[in-house]
Amino acid sequence: MKITVVGGTGYAGANIAAEAAGRGHAVTVWSRSAPTETIPGVEYRQGSVLDAAVLEEAVQGADVVVEALSPRGELEGRLAPVVSRLAGLTQTAGAKLAVVGGAGSLLVAEGGPAVADTDGFPDSFRPEAKEMAQILTDLRAWEGPLEWFFLSPAGGFGPWAAGERTGRYRIGGDVLLTDAEGNSNISGADFAIAFVDEIEHPAHTRQRFSVAY
Repeated sequence: MKITVVGGTGYAGANIAAEAAGRGHAVTVWSRSAPTETIPGVEYRQGSVLDAAVLEEAVQGADVVVEALSPRGELEGRLAPVVSRLAGLTQTAGAKLAVVGGAGSLLVAEGGPAVADTDGFPDSFRPEAKEMAQILTDLRAWEGPLEWFFLSPAGGFGPWAAGERTGRYRIGGDVLLTDAEGNSNISGADFAIAFVDEIEHPAHTRQRFSVAY
């Protein structure tokens, strides 16, 4: 498949790009600036997602558009409308939209509350979690024929806990997955495996799901 990763130089996006390219897919990464390290077999393009022309070009020819942006920097408070525009373009192109979600919008138990609404959640990440939750809400309310999925990682997912590639993961729904000790983790490589598995073998179309060990 032709897979475009918007935000493909970040932690999640780069892992997904590497996994998809390693499986033989044609991968194009779009980012605001050129990466310091490149992945063999991946094509890199630069441009701001706040530029409508960049979004249009990024979607052209893609079978799957991966949205792996974070609502930080110039995108703080602005990512939800960007994803909405990207969703419309992806729908028009007849492609699938695959969104890297956050763990903050997951629930701690059936019926809530959300992880981001608990006392232990860092205040500095609450706005980001709120925006990712809005993106999910917008997708769930989408009335067009767009095929999409939204994958939330484990609570400890991030470059500070890169971990190793094991090839294993568990799938959950809207509730944060934890192990027997109450930990919620997934390596970057194993998150990418789960993500590309869903692209290749769709099982959660128009749904949010989650992964962890």
